[in-house]
Amino acid sequence: MTSAADELRALVRTVPDFPKPGIQFRDITTLLLDSGGFTATVDALAATVDEPVDLVAAIEARGFAIGGALAVKLGAGLLLIRKDGKLPGATIAEDYALEYGTDRLAMHVDACAPGARVLIVDDLLATGGTALAAARLVGRARGEIVGARFIVDLPVLGGSKALAEAGIDTLSLMEFAGD
Repeated sequence: MTSAADELRALVRTVPDFPKPGIQFRDITTLLLDSGGFTATVDALAATVDEPVDLVAAIEARGFAIGGALAVKLGAGLLLIRKDGKLPGATIAEDYALEYGTDRLAMHVDACAPGARVLIVDDLLATGGTALAAARLVGRARGEIVGARFIVDLPVLGGSKALAEAGIDTLSLMEFAGD
């Protein structure tokens, strides 16, 4: 008998050697194309949130799709965490490392009110660098991180451990071994 988690896992495509040789890219776009899988994913993530959330901080780009749907389901606003230079107006930014390079995230300076309860959401958790940069941005705005949610975790890369060490309640719907 196949579990609901196994059915969702089967909708995630693995793309070898992307974005560079040796990386096994876990592509959730195939899951998003399946209306039942997309709905089940949002419902499953929402079911893990047991406290009020003011904002869902969705990380560019695939995190926007899941974060927007989750924000609606939770009755929360949507805080966009984008690559630096993509937002108009005044922003704050944070550098971070990822498993195959470095980058910089930004958010509007006025997007998160002090004391706002924020849930970080992205499609995949690898090293945790992106999520930790998002958490630092929310912290700089004096928001309160209530947790982080992901569709996929790659535990061998240590992201869930890094978030736990930072005191962030973290949950992923599925794990994939290896990178």
